[in-house]
Order: sequence, then C-alpha cells, then structure tokens
Amino acid sequence: MECLRFSDLHCREVINLCDGARLGEVIDLVIDPVGGNITAIVVPGRGGFLNMFSREDCVIPWNCIETLGEDYILVRWRK
Repeated sequence: MECLRFSDLHCREVINLCDGARLGEVIDLVIDPVGGNITAIVVPGRGGFLNMFSREDCVIPWNCIETLGEDYILVRWRK
C-alpha cells in the first residue's frame, strides 16, 4: 500500500453512505501513539449559534472508511 500524508487527506469531502449526507472536509486525524496507526478522521461538527459556538467535531473511526477517492472519502458511519 502506498503511504499517505495528512496533506493527501486534508480537505477531502467526507460523504456518509448510510444517509448520503455530506459530513464536511477532513480537518484532523487521530493517531495511535503506540502503534503509529491512523485510528480516525475528524470533520467539523455542526454547532450552536451560526455553527460557531459549542461545536463538537465528528470523529469517524478509520474502519468506517469504505473508499478513499481522489477528492472525497466515502464512509459508512452511524452517529
């Protein structure tokens, strides 16, 4: 498998196959400090007033990823 960089995933649109919802663009990764593996991708959550306050980001487990496209990521994720 080819190595991935954060810049390869950053800003890719994440689409949920369960409901067709666009979840947003990848803003961060969660990495296991012991094994060094990516365990999840992070997209911005929807939040309070004007989506600016009380926002809780969505952490989507890596094993929920179905397809890594060139400019999108398809996931099967139930909140």
